[in-house]
Amino acid sequence: MRIPAHSVCTAIRDDIVAGVHVRGGRLTEEVLARRYGVSRVPVREALRTLEAEGFVVTRRHAGACVAEPTEQEAADLLEMRRLLEPLGAARAAQRRTEAHVKVLRGLVGLGQERAARGATEDLRALGVWFHETLAQAAGSPSLTATLNRLRHKIAWMYAVDVPPDPREAWAEHRAIADAVARGDADRARAVTALHAERATAAHRLRRAAGNDRAGQVRTSQHAVNTTGPRP
Repeated sequence: MRIPAHSVCTAIRDDIVAGVHVRGGRLTEEVLARRYGVSRVPVREALRTLEAEGFVVTRRHAGACVAEPTEQEAADLLEMRRLLEPLGAARAAQRRTEAHVKVLRGLVGLGQERAARGATEDLRALGVWFHETLAQAAGSPSLTATLNRLRHKIAWMYAVDVPPDPREAWAEHRAIADAVARGDADRARAVTALHAERATAAHRLRRAAGNDRAGQVRTSQHAVNTTGPRP
């Protein structure tokens, strides 16, 4: 069975974000194909996609390599998110479905319950899910795709400090969900802008590994076709 290029792309992207493929390291088709258990064709397609997204660059005499963003490029990503997330929330208030509202409210309930108990281990994943749902509710595939790419790249370049009181962050999530549910685009935009501004302050720039180069990789759990395509 032919493995879809998007599944290979997801696997490689996830490993880049996780630091498995180090910044500046070479990404050879043969090594990647063997690593993920696929042919070179979907790997080649995946690398083209990842280059368009900014995770990969092609260098003369070296071929495909993991990109090495500058601090300014990383800072620009946070600024872009601060501008686009409020727009997405406003669009979500205008275009969301009842299913979107149900998921957003459910995630807020889970987040607030865990934050109140001090069970912070699940909060980051719940927050990601909340913002992915919010982006989908905007009803704009291009905006959703842009926000998802920003999320991946920010996770690659930044570590995020756990807030001293996560209940405040989830109170902001509830305010966003309430505004979206009411169809109040102005309120959704305003509370999301405040939330994004506060979240930015918790981000710390990651430093690239010093000497990992020349296609070296760390241990990865990814295998694309051991049980079928990745979801």
